Amino acid sequence: MAFACELSQNILPLFIIIALLSLLCVPGEAAFSRFLRFRSVSGSSWKYTVDENWFVQRLDHFNGADSRVWKQRYFVNDRFYRPGGPVFLMIGGEGPANPSWMRNGTWLTYAEKFGALCLLLEHRFYGKSHPTEDLSPESLRFLSSRQALADLAHFRRVTATSRGLTNNKWVAFGGSYPGSLAAWLRLKYPHLIHASVATSAPVYATVNFPEYLEVVWRSLAAETPECPLLVKEASDTLIARLKDPRTYDNITKDFRLCSKLQIQSDVDSAYLLETLAGNFMDVVQYNEDNRAFEGVVGTNITMKVLCRLMGDTTLGEPYHRYAAVARLLQDTFSQSCTDVQYQHYLQDMRNISWSGAGAGGGRQWVYQTCTEFGFYQSTDSPNQPFGGFPLPYYLQQCMDIYNLTSSVTDAVQQTNEEYGGYDIRTTRIIFPNGSIDPWHALGVTRNITNDLPAVFIKGTAHCANMYPARAEDLPQLTLARDQIFLLLQKWLKE
Repeated sequence: MAFACELSQNILPLFIIIALLSLLCVPGEAAFSRFLRFRSVSGSSWKYTVDENWFVQRLDHFNGADSRVWKQRYFVNDRFYRPGGPVFLMIGGEGPANPSWMRNGTWLTYAEKFGALCLLLEHRFYGKSHPTEDLSPESLRFLSSRQALADLAHFRRVTATSRGLTNNKWVAFGGSYPGSLAAWLRLKYPHLIHASVATSAPVYATVNFPEYLEVVWRSLAAETPECPLLVKEASDTLIARLKDPRTYDNITKDFRLCSKLQIQSDVDSAYLLETLAGNFMDVVQYNEDNRAFEGVVGTNITMKVLCRLMGDTTLGEPYHRYAAVARLLQDTFSQSCTDVQYQHYLQDMRNISWSGAGAGGGRQWVYQTCTEFGFYQSTDSPNQPFGGFPLPYYLQQCMDIYNLTSSVTDAVQQTNEEYGGYDIRTTRIIFPNGSIDPWHALGVTRNITNDLPAVFIKGTAHCANMYPARAEDLPQLTLARDQIFLLLQKWLKE
């Protein structure tokens, strides 16, 4: 959800990189004539200098006795601004804010049409926005969606005053987790935010999220009906072989593991199985997207590519085809091997330094899943192709990494009480989602009211409507961008 850095798959499991939202879906882990076709803003190669700016922010917005402050990074694009035009506020997510979004993206197409000023605020504790000296559990107490929303509200109020924008209408944009923040910002601060576009936003928090893998099954099946069946056969074969230590040398070789496979506990096998399943999960989530402008590698690896490999009988049985997929992803991301040792993962994630391996977003985001959202993409449903990483595996990490003993269930319940889950009650929020994207299972895919419309785009993946338009876009994606534009046009007149 969202939600910067591209976290290496051989270090962090996929549920941490739910989209790599801040880099891969939004800046930061996401709008004349009727049905007018959009064109990219002067092409994707146009140049615009983007400087870093810094905003003095409070550490704790909910404790008046705490006067500590820190500096939060933000970016400005005033290329299209016309006096009196709206202000577009893009919300950063669970990784460094990517200034590429100040040069590209559908929101800039909208900005050009509306004469909008564009701002991007990096999320606290991600990127260069360091509220504390480290990432210790004591410091991470100040990392939450509530604090992030208060950051946005304070930034909006002060910036409006300093730039003479108090009478302008502000529109929040975000994708995945930042999409949720965009919706909740309009919900919690309606006097500051006039409207929001909450793309691919998982607005309902849940501890166990096996539906994610159910959508992976359906999405692969839509590509080739036998594809998820072959994936399941391969996964089942691997699970069976893990029960026999005599197979470990072959598994190490087949999947190019960084060291000889050792399975000493259920969590060791779960980490291996989740890491390898992540090859499919990540490709499905971002299938045929247009992320290349961000510097993202591997956008050419699609469901079609994976299913073609899984159906290639010349590679051997499905197990060997599954291994071939792993090697393809390694080659694509220039990885010589994959580290599947859970203890190595814990070592990285326990590092509280800002220079640690998990500081790019992994340590922070997993903390948020443990204390707010859950979102654990377990294999607890029979209607999905993988096995071996059930809910307890994820819950164990909250203890292993942060020594958290509090109930994730209670934390998730509080989140839904705070924001309303699916039953959000406000106005002027657009909820775009793609049918291929597994995160749509926690999003709004049907209109709540006329002022809380859903834009469900068949055949598209995570945050597809946010990326720059291109000639090969599906017609329904082009129409979705048009629909969002028309809604914004209507609401900005209100």
